Amino acid sequence: MLVCSPPIKLKKKKKRSPLAPHRTVRTVSTHCGTMFRAVFRLSATGARSLARSRPCYSAPLASRCYSHGKVETDEEFDARWVTYFSKPDIDAWELRKGMNTLIGYDLVPEAKILDSALRACRRLNDLASAIRILEAVKDKAGPHKDIYPYLIQELKPTLSELGISTPEELGIDKL
Repeated sequence: MLVCSPPIKLKKKKKRSPLAPHRTVRTVSTHCGTMFRAVFRLSATGARSLARSRPCYSAPLASRCYSHGKVETDEEFDARWVTYFSKPDIDAWELRKGMNTLIGYDLVPEAKILDSALRACRRLNDLASAIRILEAVKDKAGPHKDIYPYLIQELKPTLSELGISTPEELGIDKL
């Protein structure tokens, strides 16, 4: 059994700021009563939870697959992006948005996607975006030193047709 001492008045501390909330003087007996109620409430709750019987399952009830659509194949992915960059009314914002989204994926874009993106740059007369695309692809290739030269080799006819120089030809890669 919990025994409480007789009520003792606690001294009020000095206020540090005139904006501090007003504190009332509390007694030990109110703390003791509050503590006793909390202990009693927890013990009653604990006894009720022990009295309940819980079912025991030996196997999972259900398994859900949270797939909400068909998986896009590589060919469909490439065709979607080629179609996006081949739009005749694409503007500079859509071009940058598309390239930003494409570079955000965990992949290096195929040469045919880059071909259509470079052609979109030419339609917009945006040489800076074309060079940025090539720089982004080089950065995206990362430590795999054979990917970027392969893409440049595949894009060489398009680059010469459109009059676009690579960052290496411009000397930008050495900066």
